[in-house]
Amino acid sequence: MTQLEGYPFTAIVGQEQMKLALILNVIDPQLGGVLIRGEKGTAKSTAVRALAHLMPARQQVQNCPYSCDPTNEDTMCEACRQNSDRTSIEGHMRVVDLPVGATEDRLVGTLDIEQALRTGKKQFEPGILAQANRNILYVDEVNLLEDHLVDLLLDAAAMGVNTVEREGVSHSHPAHFALVGTMNPEEGELRPQLLDRFGLVVDVLGEHDLESRVEVVRRRLAYEADPQAFARQYTVSQQQLAGRIAAARCRLSKVQCPQELLLAAARVSLALGVEGHRADIGMIRAAQALAAWEGKDRPDIVHLQQAAQFVLPHRMRRDPFEQGVLPASQIAETVCQALDQK
Repeated sequence: MTQLEGYPFTAIVGQEQMKLALILNVIDPQLGGVLIRGEKGTAKSTAVRALAHLMPARQQVQNCPYSCDPTNEDTMCEACRQNSDRTSIEGHMRVVDLPVGATEDRLVGTLDIEQALRTGKKQFEPGILAQANRNILYVDEVNLLEDHLVDLLLDAAAMGVNTVEREGVSHSHPAHFALVGTMNPEEGELRPQLLDRFGLVVDVLGEHDLESRVEVVRRRLAYEADPQAFARQYTVSQQQLAGRIAAARCRLSKVQCPQELLLAAARVSLALGVEGHRADIGMIRAAQALAAWEGKDRPDIVHLQQAAQFVLPHRMRRDPFEQGVLPASQIAETVCQALDQK
């Protein structure tokens, strides 16, 4: 049986904000992940899985459970750093799934305490966070995941390291990944403390335009009829998008943030009563990623306004009885008003 060709990212109809948020998350995995909220059938899972196919081939250490980068000792695991004869092979970024029913040991890995005490050597069984290193960690229905597991994976995403401690024995390994969570709000919400930990949040709805809805169906039927032929129609657009993402990832380290933008981000957060500093940092990082995406070396106010659409709505103080999603136009207007304040 022929393997089903993945649905092309550039074939997804509409959902531009969702696609941009995903792209920004792989340009800069340190954004803190993206949470996609929306009803069923809005291409959330399709977009996440299609994103991995846009990432370029990479070098990784052969037989390393963490797929370490052989050229960067700062992000290597301890074993790779100590092995001067490590062999480099070609690999690709992939999507690693975290099941809703996963246990803590399955997520972070396990330590054989008995062997450590008997022999003095640590025996570590890698978990999902080990597999996720240098990949995309995808958590579908993240709102149904146990809160302490969400805490663990968000901590690892923020630190880039997973540390397991048992009975005074500890083991750490790199855990640099692009975190993507999806959820249907009708099935329950995330606690505000956990929601705040996601760097970007985007809300998606089904297409309401008649022609767009027809095009969604047409493309899906064409894909199911002949996946390979359908994917070939998007070869050029996929290659162009992949090249643009690769260029943005390279450019990101060169993007400098001007002082006036730091002040603007702080004014916005203060004006909107946003608690903590995650919003300020998130706006700046997202603005830098947007600048890199557009091939620029400095973000500007327009980039900050765009970043605010992803960073602010889920962090703004809301009336306890207020329902629904704050419209983008209201966020943009509020940001503009805050920026006008001196």
